[in-house]
Amino acid sequence: MIGCGNMGGGMLRRWIASGVVAGGDVDVVNRADRSLPDGVRQARDLPDGPLPDIVILAMKPQQLDAIAARFASRLTGAGMLVSILAGVEEAALSARFDVAAIVRAMPNLPVAIGKGVVALDSASASATAKTLVEQLMQPLGLVEWVAPAQFDAVTALAGSGPAFLYRFIESLTLAGVAQGLDRDQAERLALATVEGAGLLAAAAEVAPGALAEQVASPGGSTRKGLDVLDADDALTLLLTRTIDAATRRNAEMAATART
Repeated sequence: MIGCGNMGGGMLRRWIASGVVAGGDVDVVNRADRSLPDGVRQARDLPDGPLPDIVILAMKPQQLDAIAARFASRLTGAGMLVSILAGVEEAALSARFDVAAIVRAMPNLPVAIGKGVVALDSASASATAKTLVEQLMQPLGLVEWVAPAQFDAVTALAGSGPAFLYRFIESLTLAGVAQGLDRDQAERLALATVEGAGLLAAAAEVAPGALAEQVASPGGSTRKGLDVLDADDALTLLLTRTIDAATRRNAEMAATART
């Protein structure tokens, strides 16, 4: 694993906790030591010896060229390269790394507790390689193969989505404070409400929109609140603009990585 920040570290910890990977089978290349699970080796350079079965790029996308300049030649012939770099397409990776297969993966932060989403895409991986990647990613949460043309949109929705949801929780908390609730209590209530509602929505046999209608009695307080959110499709338009902005930024980063 080259780079092991918040996302890479969360994935690694979950893999080891689930038993899909043993700490002693992992080498991490980091600019500085981090707190990592027992058995994981970390250094400033690639380990000596045979090529690894899987190389995972988990540094910042802006470091791609520097990492390729340092390590690409030494990784030539590796079996699989898995990249979690946002906005870096498979073609950009294959232009820098000569490996048997390249898989793009876009996880989100809840993978650290096995409740995340991992989007996958690969034009070069064999069916066997794809199965191997799926098995590796399954302990992290929902695993979905995505068409290349939709990868930026999926990155915006699922990859960036937790940040948007955290902002919603913060706003829900502040709305409670505006009605006189203590900040800490309002935050506890907002977090528990979102957690429970999400779990129920995931288990329900009806769509989330239908669940909203079940909660809202005619003329009741929930209906009055929904009237505000639904007016002129305000909430849908706001989130559409939010996802669109993130999608366009992913496309811009992809264009930069092509050069």
